[in-house]
Amino acid sequence: MFPVVTQRRLTTTAEETRALGALLGFYARAGDFVACCGSLGAGKTTFVQGFAEGLGVGADDYVRSPTFALVHAYHGRAPLYHFDFYRLSCSTEVQAIGFDEYFDAGGVMIVEWADKFPQLLPAVRLEVSLRMVAPDRRCVQWMAYGLSYVRYFLHAA
Repeated sequence: MFPVVTQRRLTTTAEETRALGALLGFYARAGDFVACCGSLGAGKTTFVQGFAEGLGVGADDYVRSPTFALVHAYHGRAPLYHFDFYRLSCSTEVQAIGFDEYFDAGGVMIVEWADKFPQLLPAVRLEVSLRMVAPDRRCVQWMAYGLSYVRYFLHAA
């Protein structure tokens, strides 16, 4: 499946990356799947922190990378299930943490290092790629795979 819509934005600070995440998180709905891709230090967790804020996760609920816990749950307008595949070496490890069960949990799933196991990603999803283009610049690109994700592009220009 090819993306229906793609958009990019350059950010020059962590605050801008977080703000873009918050803008997109505002449009999240229960049942959404967001795949975050990018190299180490590209800003995935910073983006997710903003996304959680946009989804209504309270400031007292600090969003941190679940690198060692593998998944964290937060409460906003819809539950947010934040996964990190960085330390996992095979898809059976992903299955062992009950990954498939979260698809029916009625929340938003967001996965850092999602590109490690592309075979586990749903065909219909929002994919966010973060890439360093200079020491102080990141290119954040988001792609809608499926018409139901086009709402993420309405006011993000």
